Amino acid sequence: ARQRGIDVVLNDESNRETPAVVCFGEKQRFIGTAGAASTMMNPKNSVSQIKRLVGRQFSDPELQRDIKSLPFSVTEGPDGYPLIHARYLGEMRAFTPTQVMGMMLSNLKGIAEKNVNAAVVDCCIGIPVYFTFLQRRAVLDAATIAGLHPLRLIHETTATALAYGIYKTDLPENELLNVAFIDIGHASMQVCIAGFKKGQLKILSHAFDRSLGGRDFDEALFHHFAAKFKDEYKIDVSQNAKASLRLRAACEKLKKVLSANPVAPLNIECLMDEKDVRGG
Repeated sequence: ARQRGIDVVLNDESNRETPAVVCFGEKQRFIGTAGAASTMMNPKNSVSQIKRLVGRQFSDPELQRDIKSLPFSVTEGPDGYPLIHARYLGEMRAFTPTQVMGMMLSNLKGIAEKNVNAAVVDCCIGIPVYFTFLQRRAVLDAATIAGLHPLRLIHETTATALAYGIYKTDLPENELLNVAFIDIGHASMQVCIAGFKKGQLKILSHAFDRSLGGRDFDEALFHHFAAKFKDEYKIDVSQNAKASLRLRAACEKLKKVLSANPVAPLNIECLMDEKDVRGG
């Protein structure tokens, strides 16, 4: 990094956040922001939530519950692990979750190289605290596919604590200053208690819920508005895949607005059967 610090680099769209999405098209694949933008038009070939699939056996009860809500096809491979099916370059193809994660990491590698104007090989990769040995192994394999050499896998909450403490100049000399870090992701939640003093970071404890995340807030809003629109506008979005995707996307945006505001409206033009809907 420049000036021996930490740089948060921008992607091609000048955003600091890159969606973990791969959309397979007839002529090419779209990754990151471009992949997320293509999801609405091509949901069955747009792969996301890959951390929910990587390194887990198909028979895992949690994985079985997760794939029910995914718009793309997931089946059991000959080795007992999941296979993702998508139409790519004019034919149906099967990919392992590790391969798809490798595509995402390769895209991030390219973003970093463009920003620093040099080859990026050595890296640290953040993973959830609850990842098993097999999931960690799968992440390392995905990094190899992307041409990366991970020096270490680091817990995401530890990385957050490190980013918090690395520039703090007012930390105590002797007694630990305890700080809680709460990470609510799309599909999981992690909490970490870290102790700081001058030149030292100590992770004291962590806890997690693999199945509670932002998507649960999205789903609560989705079911609320789906029932409301069925009653008021006589449309059933559950019977229309594209309408469901549009309502879910609108609910996610609404959730973000409600994070900073007590009240917010929801308006969607031509959601289904050429009907404009509104709610709040």
